[in-house]
Amino acid sequence: MSNSHEIEIRVRYNETDAMGFLHHGNYFTYFEMGRTELFRSQGGNYREMEEKGYLLVVAKIECKYRLPARYDDVLTLRTPLEKVTGAKLVHKYELFRDGQSVAVAQSVIACVDREGNIQRMPAAMEQLGTE
Repeated sequence: MSNSHEIEIRVRYNETDAMGFLHHGNYFTYFEMGRTELFRSQGGNYREMEEKGYLLVVAKIECKYRLPARYDDVLTLRTPLEKVTGAKLVHKYELFRDGQSVAVAQSVIACVDREGNIQRMPAAMEQLGTE
């Protein structure tokens, strides 16, 4: 089981701004796609986790934009899981176009219950950081 995953994303027209660039807010949607696909590749299922009362929320996210992306660009998103603690996950994101860095980011994801109280990660999630 890998603690990193890659996906390809083609920039859609509706994701661009009036200047034809990928809108800055859409990068965060891509990062969520990366987290979800990494978890899925590790055998995880967000829907089942949420049904059991474990919710993962973004506690912090930051992004450094390096090069613009445009409509129809094919981007590669690499999402490594950098750290797992009792109640949080730290992911890194590396977005590339033709081998050039478009953006890098990092997020801290916290595990909470339905009332928003911090709770311990399920045991299966805690083990992801030890692989």
